[in-house]
Amino acid sequence: MSTTAPLDSDTPTLAAKRYARRRGSFGGYVANRVSRLQGGYLNEEAGAVAALARLRTNVGREPGADFTTLEQTRVRDQYLGDWVTDDPTRTEQAMHTALTLYAVHQQSIRDVRMHQDGYGLGVAVSMLIPRMASAEAAHRRFAALGTATSYAAVITHLRSLIRLLRNKRIPLDYGVLAEDLVRLQQPGGPAQVRGLWGRDFYRQPEPEDRQDDGTTDPTADIDRAAAEEE
Repeated sequence: MSTTAPLDSDTPTLAAKRYARRRGSFGGYVANRVSRLQGGYLNEEAGAVAALARLRTNVGREPGADFTTLEQTRVRDQYLGDWVTDDPTRTEQAMHTALTLYAVHQQSIRDVRMHQDGYGLGVAVSMLIPRMASAEAAHRRFAALGTATSYAAVITHLRSLIRLLRNKRIPLDYGVLAEDLVRLQQPGGPAQVRGLWGRDFYRQPEPEDRQDDGTTDPTADIDRAAAEEE
């Protein structure tokens, strides 16, 4: 059974929340793991700072290739699935990918939470493009993600987008992303996930329409929230 992703009390208010994606039990499990790391990092706890540094160096590597990351990326037995072999399961791949990408996203940012509930990938990219000097460059990267033909290629393009999101301090829901990554590995999954990301993106109001319909500009909300936390 899927549950509606709860909204953090200090998350910027978005018109996009109307279309916030739902996440299930595994997504909630991943989100909780990321939230614990995030809290420790923002409080400058030595263990969390070191853990994120290790995770960053393992983007694109196989789960468990570095034993020191397994404390963070291990997956509870109930989420491993019924058929466990010597290879990483889909959920192990997704957990590892989500946490390593989050570590890239949060790097050197201590005043804004880069994991926040309700921000699907398409939502985040729709907020990114109006803030880019070259909107076409962001569009190209999003399009390249949509045409990637292997899991490794998806991670490469995701890492590129995550760095852009970090530069503009735009958050992402890593629980939702993890569930997307599980589905991506299933038969027929890539087409489904591309559809989800595309609909997320195109359901957002155009920048010129955000004031016309009485809603606030979400990127301005992000900036105000950052200023208040400083």
